[in-house]
This record gives sequence, C-alpha cells and structure tokens, in this order.
Amino acid sequence: MDASRYLPWLDWLTDRQSVMLEHTIRLSEINSGSLNAAGVDRVGEVLVHLCEPLGGQVERLTVPPYTLITPDCEQVQYPLGHAIRITKRPEAPLQVYLGGHLDTVFSEQHTFQQVRWIDDHHLNGPGVTDLKGGLLVMINALQAFERSPWADQLGWQILLNPDEEIGSLSSADLINAAARQVHLGLIYEPCMPDGSLAGERKGSGNFSVVVKGRAAHAGREHHLGRNAIRALADFISALDQLNGQREGVTLNPGFIHGGGAVNTVPDRCMARFNIRIEAPEDEDWCWHQLQCLSDMINQRDGISLELFGQFGRKPKRLSAANQALLQLARSSGDVLGLALDWYPTGGCCDGNNLAAAGVPNIDTLGVQGGSIHSSDEYLCIDSLVPRAQLSALLLMRLAAEPEARDAIIAGGQHG
Repeated sequence: MDASRYLPWLDWLTDRQSVMLEHTIRLSEINSGSLNAAGVDRVGEVLVHLCEPLGGQVERLTVPPYTLITPDCEQVQYPLGHAIRITKRPEAPLQVYLGGHLDTVFSEQHTFQQVRWIDDHHLNGPGVTDLKGGLLVMINALQAFERSPWADQLGWQILLNPDEEIGSLSSADLINAAARQVHLGLIYEPCMPDGSLAGERKGSGNFSVVVKGRAAHAGREHHLGRNAIRALADFISALDQLNGQREGVTLNPGFIHGGGAVNTVPDRCMARFNIRIEAPEDEDWCWHQLQCLSDMINQRDGISLELFGQFGRKPKRLSAANQALLQLARSSGDVLGLALDWYPTGGCCDGNNLAAAGVPNIDTLGVQGGSIHSSDEYLCIDSLVPRAQLSALLLMRLAAEPEARDAIIAGGQHG
C-alpha cells in the first residue's frame, strides 16, 4: 500500500480537535436518556445540522414505542425519539453502513448531567465517550473522505438510532433494512480503554418477571396470604444459581421491586434481569431453564409468575469477511502509528445486529476513554483526531483499493 497518496486528505483532520471537542461537549450537555424522547430528538437535530456539509439525504424516522414492566408491575409503552437516516450515493459500487446511537444510559433524573475537566487531556461527562464523541469522529471522518478523489466509488448510509442503550428493539427493523443495502458496517461505539477493538461479542437478552400472590393481614390472617416476595426471591435465587452451569452464559438479576406495608402479606412484586450468551444454541438452553423455573413457582398455591422479554441480540462471531475488515483496520492503524488489536468482549451493541444479518463490521471505531455507564465516564481528548483519521483512511482505502475490499465483500452479504 502506498500510504502517501492518502496523507494530504488525512491532514485536513489534524486541526479539528478543538471543533470536535466543542461539539462533543455540546451534545453531552443535552440529556438524551433513552426514555427522554425530547432530549434524544434535540441531539438528533444538532447532528443533522453538523452533517449538512456531507450533502446526504436526511430522513427522520418514527420508531415503535418501548415496552417496559414498571415497578408497579404494569406493562407501559414509552414513546422514543426519532431515528435519523442520512444516505449518499446509493448507486455506488460499494455501500457502507455508519452507525451510532443518540441515547445514553443517564435519565433526566440521574445526578450525572454536567461536563467537567479532569485534566488537560481528559474530560468527564455523560455520553462523552459512549458515544457522543464517537459521533463526531464519524462525521469528521466522512467530511475528510468526501474531500478525497475516491468518494464517488463509495456510497454510505448513516443510521443514528434512539434506543441502543435499551437493546435497539424499536430500531431493529431499520438496522435489518440497512443490512440488506450495504456490504459492510462501521459503528462508533468507544474502543477499549487501551485503544483496542472489540472482536467477538456475546449475545444478550433482557427480561422482566412479575409475581402475584394474595394479600392478607400479616398478623390476624397471615395463613391466608401468599407472599409474592418470597416466591420471587426463590425464583431469583434459582436463576442466579444457573451461573456457572453452562460455559459462556451469565445471568444477572439487576432490579427488584415489590411489597408495601410490612403488616400486609405482599401480593405482587417484579424484577428485571439480563442474560449474556456466547453461542446461538445457548438461547435454547436458557429458555428451557427459564421455563423450568417459572413452572416451579407457578405450581405453588395462590402464586402466579409471568415472564416478559426476549433475546434481542445474537452473539457476534468473526467471519472470514470480518477478519479481513479487521486486518484492513490494523494495517491502516499502522500508517497512523496506532497499534490495533482486537479481543472478545461480553458487551454487545448494534454490531451484533449487523453481524446476525450477515454484514461484516467493526463496531468500536469511536473514541478512547473509559468508565462508561457510570458517573466517572471519561474521554481521552487526544484520541478524537487519530480515531477520525483511522475511519477516514479506512473509507479511502475501501474506495480506492479494489483488492482491499474484495475479500470483505466476497465473505459478507451483498447489498
């Protein structure tokens, strides 16, 4: 590879750090918790404006509401913000998906809402790394690519979804539709804290369980009550004991709520839990175990248990096409002085969805940082420009070097 021909176009990014940082801070200071539809839409509007220089066709897309079992054991639907889709050159011979999410894990009520400087090179703030900084990496990389002489050889579709942090169930159809139109994907989740990329990923399912019993006076008629908390506690205990029984499968009870006055036998309670799986066949094993545990509880007199949820993301395996794409990223990193490696992770993202649809992808092309999903989340500011240059170089090479993309396209799904 003659890297010198790409360098003039990559140089455009060299002085972009302050601009990228300014917009990252601006986005971070807009609360966009997944269920804050108005905040998610405000983030989307800012990004549409930032994408105007790209000259793509912009669509604002309504997604179905998100269904949640509340602490009151009610099934409630929450409206979500709009997804944003921006496309350019759908007729080009190579089509690339570029993805990121508009939402964060921090609700409007969360105490973590402000950005602060840690030192001259690190910024603390909600979503600065996961993944609002990554969105600026993506946009600036595309701007550099669009200035290059190879842009007409590659078409792209940006999809910004409003619900990644709650499983992307409402935007799943949009991701699947995009998968039928593209050859490969680039997703802007943060890289690992050491700069590495994610390789294989576990699959994931989110579940809720509601247990109903029978209320009674805790003293006078305790024997007539049926304690929902006790039944749920037995279910959760048995669920947790499944850990270690199947390699690669973990089950995490994460939320529990129920009961009321302590002089009343509680008649309802609920819990939420997450399951991570390593292989597609793990799903069947998990469903069997959940059915057995549910049957155990439902056999009790006066007790009923109802299970809600599903496996929303399949495990991501590395196909030959995906390996070829990662190798292309590694060699591109070498040009920029970035030593890139990849390794498996228990986390999951929209890269799982794309891979399940047959689209090879790299899903950690965003910024470097750490402590994501916590109030200690931080961004390594000095990673903004190098990560943008990495994506820009990847796009240029995919457009300019037929031999670099052939192995990827041959092993993946054609649009």
